[in-house]
Amino acid sequence: MRKAVPLMIQGTHSDAGKSAIVTALCRIFVQDGFKTAPFKSQNMSLNSYITIDGKEIGRAQGVQAEAAGIIATTDMNPILIKPTGNYQSQIVVHGEPFKNMKAGEYREDFFQQGLKIIRDSYDRLSASYERIVIEGAGSPAEVNLNDRELVNMRVANIANAPVILVGDIEKGGVFASLVGTLQLLEPEDRKRVIGVIINKFRGDVSLLEPGLNWFEEYTGVPILGVVPYIDNLIIEAEDSVVLNQYTSKLDASKELDIAVIRLPLISNFTDIDPFFEEPDCHVRFVNSVNDLGAPDLLILPGSKNTIEDMMFLHSSGLANRIMDLVQKEMVIVGICGGYQMLGNSIEDNYQIESVHMKVEGLRLIPLKTKMTPTKTTVHSKGIARFGEENIPVSGYEIHMGESYFEDECSHFIQLPGRNEGAMTRDKQIFGTYLHGIFHNDLLREILLNEIRFKKGLEPIRNRASFAQKREASFELLAKVVRENIQIERIHKLLTDFQKVEIKHNETKEKDKK
Repeated sequence: MRKAVPLMIQGTHSDAGKSAIVTALCRIFVQDGFKTAPFKSQNMSLNSYITIDGKEIGRAQGVQAEAAGIIATTDMNPILIKPTGNYQSQIVVHGEPFKNMKAGEYREDFFQQGLKIIRDSYDRLSASYERIVIEGAGSPAEVNLNDRELVNMRVANIANAPVILVGDIEKGGVFASLVGTLQLLEPEDRKRVIGVIINKFRGDVSLLEPGLNWFEEYTGVPILGVVPYIDNLIIEAEDSVVLNQYTSKLDASKELDIAVIRLPLISNFTDIDPFFEEPDCHVRFVNSVNDLGAPDLLILPGSKNTIEDMMFLHSSGLANRIMDLVQKEMVIVGICGGYQMLGNSIEDNYQIESVHMKVEGLRLIPLKTKMTPTKTTVHSKGIARFGEENIPVSGYEIHMGESYFEDECSHFIQLPGRNEGAMTRDKQIFGTYLHGIFHNDLLREILLNEIRFKKGLEPIRNRASFAQKREASFELLAKVVRENIQIERIHKLLTDFQKVEIKHNETKEKDKK
């Protein structure tokens, strides 16, 4: 059976833009007639994506699959590492929790098992697609880790993939980082690098040309493109490092102030993305009482360790400040871990997430949560009750805990066969396990107009569809990348690389005989 033609995208460091380039290439290759899939052997992320069969993978691979117009599977990200704090991470294998491990234990005890999982997953994908776009992690030149790494050059060798190295010029020192990375690679690995892409460029490319020419002469590696910085892309990030770009300060030019608590172990923060696209909203991420102010809407997002993050709210003084603001009629929403924090208490008797077995919540709804060994991962559709409105909604659940009411409380969402979430009668406080709740355009519109009404502002009707804006971002990303890289040359380099590999393998077979 003929196998897929692979291409691997590696970077000089984390956040060089590998995920975005892979997303763009997935869309470009599909546009050029190739059945394409993404692949990342091992992903460390607290932003998850739920596959159609209820499994958990890194969000980037789910997004890349969408860009390629295919259904995401766990083979596209067979190993997901989710940091839980206390120097441990939850290891998710093919979408299901496998074990909590410390870094040393993972490197020593899981390596061979992980290698087999990766090989098997890649082989299945390769048998089903014509192109595989593989994403690395961090840098392939981390010499302290390379003897047992499972995500960069070892995967390139497994797939027999050529590599394009991506450097981020926005942070400065791009030529030094590219040259340094190449020089630190083993000679056999360096041969896999068919070119580099310089990413996130702002300015006149002609001013960069002397550096481009020097780089090619010095390294012998071609520059395959200079991709400009693209503003206003609506494509979810997977790494919380992107939160550093968001301000904690109020923007008085916007009518609605939305504050999101930046929990130490924040997860699935992409739940907030639709608000960035609303013309009347300013979104802030805050982690201190001084920055919180008095927002119109406060969002408690998801958490990978709800007890530890709840303890942070108490120790930072944010819990007391939130209680004060609730008395002043601020609207507050909790999602997943944030929903659990709205309740009376959170217990972890099995120490699944935390060494602390119980913490008091904000006590804003009569909810009690107990952590359980079984993780819920499921797509959900239902009807949200928002006052007199019944609104169709959809989303996905990822949580370890089970919650139940200790007193009478109204449910927020009616799902098939069960009720979900909670809402106070005055619609001031509500919570849900449903990630993606704000991606439902009508619910988001009604919520924002409710807040506008309280402030004496006219409602805004028929807000733009977030899903349509997101699809337009896929198209924009692919268009800009295509226009700024040598895509035809890349197609030829992939073909030529495979021819060389085939000839090399044939020679080895002859030598054996």
